[in-house]
Amino acid sequence: MNRIKEADVLLKMELPGLKLLRRGKVRDVYEAGADRLLMVTTDRVSAFDVVMSEGVREKGKVLTQMSAFWFEKLARFVPHHLISTKVSDFPERAREAQEQLAGRTMLVHKTRPIEVECVVRGYLDGSAWAEYKESGTIAGEKLPKGLRQRSPLPKPIFTPATKNFSGHDENISFAQAAQKLGDEVAEQLRETSLAIYRAAHAGLLEKGLALSDTKFEFGWRGDELLLIDEALTPDSSRFWEAETYHPDRKPVGFDKQFLRDYLKECDWNFAPPPPKLPEKITEKLTELYRTAFRRITGEELK
Repeated sequence: MNRIKEADVLLKMELPGLKLLRRGKVRDVYEAGADRLLMVTTDRVSAFDVVMSEGVREKGKVLTQMSAFWFEKLARFVPHHLISTKVSDFPERAREAQEQLAGRTMLVHKTRPIEVECVVRGYLDGSAWAEYKESGTIAGEKLPKGLRQRSPLPKPIFTPATKNFSGHDENISFAQAAQKLGDEVAEQLRETSLAIYRAAHAGLLEKGLALSDTKFEFGWRGDELLLIDEALTPDSSRFWEAETYHPDRKPVGFDKQFLRDYLKECDWNFAPPPPKLPEKITEKLTELYRTAFRRITGEELK
């Protein structure tokens, strides 16, 4: 295995002359005009709400290019915030960093983000499985008895969560989301999220993948609802190999769950600082992200 050079992994973006608005767990966001943003997806990787010290090579390019693929596919359901991924369309001061920005950056419309994350689950896993074991519910909704971990749900379920910029996001019921956002907006988010999930799940099954669950974020541009941030990536979704999937076996996955599973085996309390990630782990993650991209888009990473 060739050792990774530091230059091969982008952990932090600096764009002199452009105003940095925020550094998230993965994205560095800059102002790109009065109503536009430049979103640079780095190779940072997080788990359990902690950013690892090491990056994952090409991760930012996978997330950006896969999101662009899905934004185009899903536009018939909901408009999106993406304007362009071409460096030639970026502000002039950003073009000087073309080598670093190419393939990992989106020029997007500025929106007023809705501070509720829209999660849709088609299978019983993750935090939903933990809630079901305890109370027989998901997001407060009663489910049939006797379901097993990773069982297909009778129908996809919308499970909103509060979006916390520090600390853990918190699962809430639909009634709580409606109280926070208003009945009409909460219903619009639920119906839009479910429609997107059903379309994506059906399309992915044709490619041999099952979409266990996924997270969407939305924002307002005036009175128009836009899909923002990212869409159906290995960071925001769980993808399973459909051919080998079975509720009684741990599925073959193409997402960040591999990292979570590794960290659970470490002597770590899930608080900063994180443990050091061996190169074999980061390289395995690169392989998983690239495989997901190739399987889902049918293309090679640019």
